[in-house]
Amino acid sequence: MSHDEDHITSTREKLVRMANQIATFFDSKPREEGIAGVAEHINKFWEPRMRRQLFEMLDDGTEHFNELVVAAAAKIKRPKTPEQADTSIGYTGPAQGESGALHK
Repeated sequence: MSHDEDHITSTREKLVRMANQIATFFDSKPREEGIAGVAEHINKFWEPRMRRQLFEMLDDGTEHFNELVVAAAAKIKRPKTPEQADTSIGYTGPAQGESGALHK
């Protein structure tokens, strides 16, 4: 396993742990309040890249997540993919025949 793969794994593990810690805090609340609390916290304090990774992991399976995280996913803002963000501002990539390299 490369160093980059180790970093990806550890980042993913950290995100799972952080999400589950948030859910553990809200476990003592009534269920709907807990779900709303988890979603609100993640929406407020997690940057889009973190939320994108969270959804990538949830889309792959929910077995490592606290049930409140899974339930809150429906209320968490799913960020656009980089490709969707480019398209929404009208960027379609380099023009035909352009390599994308900087010209001097």
